[in-house]
Amino acid sequence: MNKLKSWLKIIICFSIIFSTSIGGELFATHHEPVNESGSLDLAENSKSAILIERDTGEVLFEKNATEVLPPASMTKIMTMLLIMEELENGNMSLSEKVRVSEKAASMGGSQIFLEAGEEMTVDDLLKGIAVASGNDASVALAERVAGSEEAFVEMMNQKAKELKLKNTLFQNTTGLPAENHYSTAEDMALMAKELLKYDDITTYTSIYEDYLRKGQDNEFWLVNTNKLVKFYEGVDGLKTGFTNEAKYCLTATAEKDGMRVIAVVMGADTTKNRNSDISSMLDYAYSKYTTKSLFEKNQKVTSFEWLKAENSKVDVVTNDSISILHKKGEDLTNIETDVKIDQNIKLPLKKGTSVGKLLIKKDDQLISETELVIKEDMEKSGIFQLVGRILGSFLSK
Repeated sequence: MNKLKSWLKIIICFSIIFSTSIGGELFATHHEPVNESGSLDLAENSKSAILIERDTGEVLFEKNATEVLPPASMTKIMTMLLIMEELENGNMSLSEKVRVSEKAASMGGSQIFLEAGEEMTVDDLLKGIAVASGNDASVALAERVAGSEEAFVEMMNQKAKELKLKNTLFQNTTGLPAENHYSTAEDMALMAKELLKYDDITTYTSIYEDYLRKGQDNEFWLVNTNKLVKFYEGVDGLKTGFTNEAKYCLTATAEKDGMRVIAVVMGADTTKNRNSDISSMLDYAYSKYTTKSLFEKNQKVTSFEWLKAENSKVDVVTNDSISILHKKGEDLTNIETDVKIDQNIKLPLKKGTSVGKLLIKKDDQLISETELVIKEDMEKSGIFQLVGRILGSFLSK
């Protein structure tokens, strides 16, 4: 009996040692997600995909990223972008109530069940788009901004041209199936990059559940169609999509340790595989890369002085946050910044107008280029003001 116990102890001891060594190896060894050809093996369940770092726009991974496909409800990224621009420009307020048209109320697909003649705030309608992918809310706000959905779609396509999106064309604000309504993973990422200039958008897209018309008979429970908002740390947007033609799509964004990335997949066969592909892309980004922040959005870089302007000295600021993307452990010495101001400025200039660029260089190689804008309007000075300045400048010498 004693011999049996001794043998059991020996067997158990060997088992512990063996399992510990195997377990340690499994958890300590990091394997790159690569296939037999040596390329990254990500987004295997999706037709196309792309992964970018938001500040720099640098592509970390792509798969058929320029393949033209139906974007489904990811279309609403452009819809939300134009809405955020209207809010930023003061043409609309979150507290304003919008009257719902017959057309908006009749939209099918995902909806928040608006009724014709109902009034709802811009804030709640935007929430309805961002969280529940409400087609009715999208049309209601499009009509408020442009007068009709058709006019709003023209604005969407014009914005696509401004952003230099080469393979995008919209026919509606919702992403419901329509002929010649298409985009690409690459273009969706660029739209998302632009939308994320507006910090407030993630206060909507990060909501997992909420209510509209709370306490009323027609109270509506909102649940985010993007489950990663709840189940993947750092994910706070942006937009899902599904139609029978498009299959399962998602433009997701996450922020960890100051680094924000955007991941897009199109044409996944199931929601589970869609979320798995996005998660694997985010895992890759945060395991291999990090960023160093250089400037915040709207941070002063220099001042712009112009004798002929009414307010002769105006702050020049960044129009976006600026970071350097690098692999973890990479040397970040020899980073330089260079400000280039356009010398051929013609007045008047509106707030937000580009007047130059901020160049970021590493080892004398250009790695980033960001527009610099003026912080306030610049008007032409009056003739007497200009003469006074010239005399003052002359007398001070």
